[in-house]
Amino acid sequence: MTQIKPPQETSAPQEHSPPGPRTSSDSAGQVSGGPSMGRLVGLDLARALAVFGMYIVHIAPMESATDSVGSWVYFLAEGRSSALFATLAGFSLMLIAGRREPKTGLAGRQAKARIAIRAVILLALGTVLAMEYGDIVILAYYGVYFLLALLLVRLSARTLAIIAAGIALFTPQLAFVLKMWLSDSVQQSINAYDPLERLSTVGVLDLLLTGLYPTITWMAFVITGMALARLDLSAAAVRRRLAALGAGLTVGAYGLAMLLTGKDAVLSFGGGGGPSSGPGPGSMGSGSGPGSMGSGSGGPGGPGGPELSASDLLGAVSHTGTTFDTIGCVGVAILVIVGATVAMDRLPRLRRLAKPVIAVGTMSLTAYVGHFLAQSAWPASGAGTTKSWVPVLTYILVAIVFAAIWSRFFRRGPLEHLLNTATKPAKYIR
Repeated sequence: MTQIKPPQETSAPQEHSPPGPRTSSDSAGQVSGGPSMGRLVGLDLARALAVFGMYIVHIAPMESATDSVGSWVYFLAEGRSSALFATLAGFSLMLIAGRREPKTGLAGRQAKARIAIRAVILLALGTVLAMEYGDIVILAYYGVYFLLALLLVRLSARTLAIIAAGIALFTPQLAFVLKMWLSDSVQQSINAYDPLERLSTVGVLDLLLTGLYPTITWMAFVITGMALARLDLSAAAVRRRLAALGAGLTVGAYGLAMLLTGKDAVLSFGGGGGPSSGPGPGSMGSGSGPGSMGSGSGGPGGPGGPELSASDLLGAVSHTGTTFDTIGCVGVAILVIVGATVAMDRLPRLRRLAKPVIAVGTMSLTAYVGHFLAQSAWPASGAGTTKSWVPVLTYILVAIVFAAIWSRFFRRGPLEHLLNTATKPAKYIR
């Protein structure tokens, strides 16, 4: 899981989001050393798209027919929307820590304290939600990502990019070896002493290695977002290079995976056919009802899914955490962020028309948590429980209407306001 006026908080899907949509006058203000904040409205749009993608994966019917529009929409959203969320989270962290230039001294210490407080709150909130909805909830993972990101907030774009590339290239293989080494008995022994595991079944081991969004590989997305934040997205040359990079990573990763192992190693529809096929909808949840919502990604190596084999490491099915999966998702995230940024910068009429959608991006934490709570009230709308796209379209419409109305009266979304208030004590850091 964003910006505005002074580079203040903005947040990612799930965490802290920025104030409401701005008017054209906002785009006049400049962030020191960076592009206008108006141009950063594109991040809000990208974040809203990530929210809608998560709605699709959690609520839309899982179609197995590869020739239907719905199956392709689901395929595009699965895995890539949550990866986009994580990338945007990394960008948002740098808006707090100092975007183009890292904050130092007192300001730097206070920024780090704000990030740490957010991390702890997200970890707690994610654990509470996971008690009902299972590993599908990404918020607790965000808490871990943020704590680790504190070690990197002063690094340059180049250094961050190198670290992200290293994680994408090497940690999937490391994760595979670690999972092979961690037998069921070893995992049970570790989990027996883990209070998080007892509370929500999403323990430290899940957060770091075996869960749906394992830190060991997913930090590649967060750090990519941090690197993007260090760049001047208002510069046409930078945007062209990023667009070329994103396209190259996407085509290269998915293309090579298909070349090496066939199209089933990339194109997995409704859990069928590919290496990620596994338990059907509901396998990721905690039981029945809304808590059993499937993520559509009971993939290899993930909870409830079959284990990865060595040959699967050459594939790129969503949520398998392979090198090709990670690189492909990074490429898609870069393309969406650059595309949304350029669109909001170059097309003022579109920006006005998209204002209600942008509002969803400014309160993405509220929109994300809200759709889980809504599923508790409307359990028939869970993934795998409906054959219609009406529920997911309804969720999207309700989110847009709510965000548009709320943003007319309040600067931040409900949960964003609470999260911002909770970080106020950071100002007392000396």
